[in-house]
Amino acid sequence: MKRNRRVKILATLGPSSSSKDMIKKLWQAGADVFRINMSHSSHEVLNSLVNTIRSVEQEMGRPIGILADLQGPKLRVGTFQGDQKVTLENGATFTLDNDVTPGDSSRVYLPHPEILGSLQAGHRLLLDDGKIGLRVTKASPERCETTVEVGGVLSNRKGVSVPDTEIPVGALTEKDHKDLIAALDAKVDWIALSFVQRPEDLIEVRKIAQGRVGILAKIEKPQAIDRLAEIIELSDAIMVARGDLGVEMPLEKVPGLQKQMIRSCRKAGKPVIVATQMLESMITSPVPTRAEVSDVATAVFEGADAVMLSAESAAGRFPVEAVSTMDKIAIEVEQDVHFRSIIHAQRTEPEATGADAITAAAGQVAETLDLAAIVTYTASGATALRASRERPSTPIIAFSPEITTVRRLTLGWGLHCVANVDAANEQDMVERACELANKEGYAKPGQRIIVSAGVPFDTPGSTNMLRIAFVSE
Repeated sequence: MKRNRRVKILATLGPSSSSKDMIKKLWQAGADVFRINMSHSSHEVLNSLVNTIRSVEQEMGRPIGILADLQGPKLRVGTFQGDQKVTLENGATFTLDNDVTPGDSSRVYLPHPEILGSLQAGHRLLLDDGKIGLRVTKASPERCETTVEVGGVLSNRKGVSVPDTEIPVGALTEKDHKDLIAALDAKVDWIALSFVQRPEDLIEVRKIAQGRVGILAKIEKPQAIDRLAEIIELSDAIMVARGDLGVEMPLEKVPGLQKQMIRSCRKAGKPVIVATQMLESMITSPVPTRAEVSDVATAVFEGADAVMLSAESAAGRFPVEAVSTMDKIAIEVEQDVHFRSIIHAQRTEPEATGADAITAAAGQVAETLDLAAIVTYTASGATALRASRERPSTPIIAFSPEITTVRRLTLGWGLHCVANVDAANEQDMVERACELANKEGYAKPGQRIIVSAGVPFDTPGSTNMLRIAFVSE
């Protein structure tokens, strides 16, 4: 089965979508990669979902990617007397301190000494997803006094965001460390690291993962935007996590940042996912709003590798319809008369390397000669991702002897991924490429394809060969 679109769809699994029957329906509706949110999943649930997805993968005969999304450091206030809600009035003074006593309308416990030790006068604190805004007037490692700039009702354990403050702890908490080990043991394909602030946050995960999994950095903090180029370089993929980004930064800045991140990732040849509230109304409605359709369409027009569903597929009433709707929007956009010109205008010049020059040439040759497909033979996935970066109009088949590589590539734009036995030599590889293009429905006998690979085969990232080949009977 091949998709009729190039952009990929991630669907989050949850209470509405954990059964084998539902996962199968979501895949058939268009989901290419499944996200398991470790904020809400035990290790037992993780293993069960991975086994179920692999079972569906076997039945469908197509690779399916799995992303385990680590929770990251969740910052929350303490509790209030009698578990009551308190009202913070505009202009009032409100204190956050290290006293475990239940709070009231004048103070509350903040169980995060790392925040108290980092706050400075003038910094902002945002509570309950940004609904309440505080400004620090006086700070010490024991307490910080604030003025309420945006008042509201506050209750137990609501979230805290500190957009102006760099917290001197890594993005990997103790829970995340355990979840990461469990995810590696379960052989997921991607790990998403939450609340990345600096490139160093990725180094610890890389040491633990040792190349067994793709590492995706979620960009949801202003500090990450400041060092975006370094974070992209150390990541295997990026997620534009618009939910928290929209809490910590002015909402009107998020669309521009989304465009910036998509273009930066495409230039670097790294997959980029656009996430959060894409079809939010479909949690409770069988149809989306017009604005949501435009939002998904914009991400596709911009050339994002993937678009993601969160609560829509995890906890919503219409998970299959949400995936199906996203699929239809993407297909329609990619058939739009302006799509190719918009995508082509964003194309970046190849870097001065043989691999980049070869891959760029493959796309140009395929389009000039109207070839049926570009087939990339790839052990590490590098050749396929380079081909994907070009965003060619010609279909791309990525085939590899490594099933782990094939599953990881399911996130890449336009990649039809196939696991196949290792090629004995160059001629054998070209013959296999022709067979695959025919078998997968991309080329008929008599049509031509272009094949790219790295020779010798066991050298990752050494794309250096192009062949035009006829597909025979």
